[in-house]
Amino acid sequence: MANDPIPTDDIPARALLGLNRRDEDIGDLRHLQLAPLRGQGKLRLVMGLGMTIVAVLTMVSAVPMAVVGGWAIATILFSLWSWQVVSRLPLGEIHHTGAAEFNLCNRHAIYSAVVWAAPFWLQGLHPSLDHLLSMWTVALLMMLTLAIVAHTLPMACLLFIMPVSLSAAGALVFAGAPAHAGVAIAAGAMLTGFCIRFGQSHIRFRRAEAVLHEKTETVSLLLREFEETSADWLWQTDNSRRLVHVSPRLAFAIGAPADQLEGLPLLQALSGDAWETGNFPKSLHDMAERMKRRESFSNLIVPVTIDGAPRWWELSASPRLDEAGKFLGFRGVGSDVTEQRASAEQIAKMARFDNLTGLPNRLSLNEDLERALNHAIDAKTRCAMLMLDLDRFKAVNDTLGHPVGDKLLAQVAARLKGMMDRGMTCGRLGGDEFAIILHHVPTASDAEALGQRIIAALSRPYVVDNHQLFVGASIGFAVGPQDGATVETLTRNADLALYKSKDKGGNVVAAYVASLHAQAEERRVMEQELRGALERREFELYYQPVVTAEDGMLNGFEALIRWNNQKLGNVSPGRFIPLAEDSRLISPIGEWVLRTACHEAMRWPSNLKVAVNVSAEQLTDPAFASVVVSALAQSGLPPQRLEIEVTESVFLRDGGGAAQLLDQLIGLGIRLSLDDFGTGYSSLGYLRKTQFSTIKVDRSFVVGAAKGITESIAIIRAVVALADSLGMSTTAEGAETELEVETIRALGCRNIQGYYYGRPMPATDVLTLFRPAASQASAAA
Repeated sequence: MANDPIPTDDIPARALLGLNRRDEDIGDLRHLQLAPLRGQGKLRLVMGLGMTIVAVLTMVSAVPMAVVGGWAIATILFSLWSWQVVSRLPLGEIHHTGAAEFNLCNRHAIYSAVVWAAPFWLQGLHPSLDHLLSMWTVALLMMLTLAIVAHTLPMACLLFIMPVSLSAAGALVFAGAPAHAGVAIAAGAMLTGFCIRFGQSHIRFRRAEAVLHEKTETVSLLLREFEETSADWLWQTDNSRRLVHVSPRLAFAIGAPADQLEGLPLLQALSGDAWETGNFPKSLHDMAERMKRRESFSNLIVPVTIDGAPRWWELSASPRLDEAGKFLGFRGVGSDVTEQRASAEQIAKMARFDNLTGLPNRLSLNEDLERALNHAIDAKTRCAMLMLDLDRFKAVNDTLGHPVGDKLLAQVAARLKGMMDRGMTCGRLGGDEFAIILHHVPTASDAEALGQRIIAALSRPYVVDNHQLFVGASIGFAVGPQDGATVETLTRNADLALYKSKDKGGNVVAAYVASLHAQAEERRVMEQELRGALERREFELYYQPVVTAEDGMLNGFEALIRWNNQKLGNVSPGRFIPLAEDSRLISPIGEWVLRTACHEAMRWPSNLKVAVNVSAEQLTDPAFASVVVSALAQSGLPPQRLEIEVTESVFLRDGGGAAQLLDQLIGLGIRLSLDDFGTGYSSLGYLRKTQFSTIKVDRSFVVGAAKGITESIAIIRAVVALADSLGMSTTAEGAETELEVETIRALGCRNIQGYYYGRPMPATDVLTLFRPAASQASAAA
């Protein structure tokens, strides 16, 4: 073939001398000829300058000094110039054909021949024989040195040796020594022939060395193929991307005999039936484009079909170049990674989907939200992110255990998934937090309406392991790109809206507004201050009187916590109590309230009780019962004077643990009060199971009854009748006017609490209520 390099055993002298008419016939010849000259520039320079000095010393007694000096200066300048020019050449580099460098070396050889042919004629047309013989000796030494250094360029040697030899022969003829002239010509011819033969031997050796190197490289790749498990076979193509040297292992992997694969296009061998249609997978297109551009590729995963079964191969390859930089094809390694890819896909799925619910996880949701935002920005539409947090879920985990909680989460996920339409994505962020991405939402009202439907669906009861469970949901949402043009911003703002929803008590949908940032900062500062409030003794208990409805006699107080902070001032319990519950600070604060109330109640008359509010978070703490016992023991307060107030939410979020704890407290003689009855998801079942001493009627019903609202009157009557039938007392909260007090009395409530009889007061003011009685007792004594 025309593009193949000349065989190592056939290197014509014409090709070696550069007499070919077509450069493509010489292969890598010029590269091999020029390569030995790389780095020899200084040697040639020193040789030329040394020979010039020798010639000057030889001629100085026989030739006028001016002539010798002129020749010497010209020779030295030529040597320096030639060294600079040739030293800058890319001699022997594989990315250059070498033709220009080859021709330049030949020209410089001619220039050098002219310089060194001149000394034979510096005495004129009839030089002396002694001068000629002396110069011939110097010139012969110069020619021998050149033949040794540049024998791979026989044409350059010939262009220097023959003109110098002919010049010497001509001068010898004019000097009357024709025999010496013949010797000069013969010596020049012999040196030229030596250069040609030696150059051929050098090229043969270098090409044989290259072949050996290629075979060694192939053997190394084959050895590496067996040694490294990542490479199962070797493959190779020619410059037309057809398979060559098909190995038995490659043939076995493809499922065809090696002789049938030989010469077959690689893409056809990999694509199978798709070769006829041209409908290739994208990865095969990518590989074909890289091979077309002669680019290396590594660990490229391509789909193949072997015996009708889909497989995945991993291919790596690099282009093969000869020493002249000519492209020969590709050589690479491959392996079957079908099993590894299946495992990788499973791992990738696990990394992007929640194992418990099967929903997309935070990573997938972020990617989906980014796509939704980009589309909304480009199309000038809206997208939205809804963040959802389950209400009362923690109590399920704390009381029934995480397995039940996990099953509940799976049911929640199923309900969410069933509500998703096209353009919606729901996923789990972690814990009991979920998110819904809406790719297109016309208005914020549409996002809010979806949130309301989700809350309604999630608030329906669940049955898990024979437990009926109730959870609600708090939802906050932000609309993009108006509420945030990046994933991070929109997620943060939806999270702020979720906090707003939870602050409202849960089971509501809250939209993001800019003022939430200030509220979030206020919440952060409040939480930070709250963590050190106990140590700084910033809490104080106030006590609100509770009286009998019949005669207005005082029978106890309800302990109410107050917080006065140096930075925030007086903070209402409605603001910091929910924060304390969220930040897990309610237990230490609640313990302080309990111990303080018991201690201060010991300073009151022995017939007065003290009521302490206990949150659901405290009742899920297994150590709460021991805390109550310790508070009573340290203060000396009889258990009958302590009343624990709980709300209905304790039972709605409880799987039985809180009820058992309350039974333990009742067993100690502690009174139990049910606060805010009728305001939540009321169920009479826990009234039958738990021995409450008091049911408290919420102020909203008191106000409604005083206004003559039929529903409020009916509710109070029902509560009173229920309490009487169960042997419980009733306390009406929030009575502020005489009309409200009279209405409550008429409806049968036994106790009243409200501003009408007294506002919450500090402990010192409570003590002043008993001083007159104490003074009268002293006087009677």
